[in-house]
Amino acid sequence: MVLAHRGGGHEELENSRDAFDAMAAKGFSFIETDAHATRDDVVVLFHDPVLDRTTSGTGKIADYSWQQLERIRDYSGNKLMRLDAALHRFPHVVFNVDAKSWHVVEPLAQTIKAAGALGQVSLASFSERRLRVLRRMLPGVRSSLGTGAIAVLVGASWLPFRLARMVARIALPGPADGVEAVQVPMTYMRIKVVTEGFVRLSHALGLAVHVWTINEASLMRRIISMGVDGIITDEPTLAAQVIAQQCR
Repeated sequence: MVLAHRGGGHEELENSRDAFDAMAAKGFSFIETDAHATRDDVVVLFHDPVLDRTTSGTGKIADYSWQQLERIRDYSGNKLMRLDAALHRFPHVVFNVDAKSWHVVEPLAQTIKAAGALGQVSLASFSERRLRVLRRMLPGVRSSLGTGAIAVLVGASWLPFRLARMVARIALPGPADGVEAVQVPMTYMRIKVVTEGFVRLSHALGLAVHVWTINEASLMRRIISMGVDGIITDEPTLAAQVIAQQCR
């Protein structure tokens, strides 16, 4: 599967309505995006905590009300995309939503509940603690693992397989808790994360492996050959072409 990172950030302006429109028009069913909350608890799909890099505005999203924020335009000329608007506009897309801060947790859960969109999202965060809170708030929601849990999984993957599987099942949440995937870089601080052992162990636990952020065709082919399940990429059109060629 292809997950369009920030809505395919090399094809359109990241996390913009134009990006989401383009991905939906091209038939991509999975969009990776990011969530922050305004001062009055409106969830917007935006990567940075501040507006400066991709909009005409400046300062922290959390310092704005939505009424103030909707006057600002991103560099594609659009207003920032609200989560509730995206869920309504793209009912056939699954949004992989990265909860970027503790401030967004409660508004994110409430927005998903109000939209009846539990099946339309999969939640992510670097914080496993934040994800545990969201899983409790949204029973049945799908999610990935946070960084601390992934570190345990990487360490376990170096052990003999039977021991690794036992340790991981005891130490980590899994499919029974709504965890459907691990979303990881190929390496972290010179440590190889995505290895054949890591992929095998993840699959044995019932978890898909999604690798980020892969934008080169050669790397896409490499991880496909390792048996990973998803490519998180700024180049979703290229990824789809590589997958079509490799999986003939």
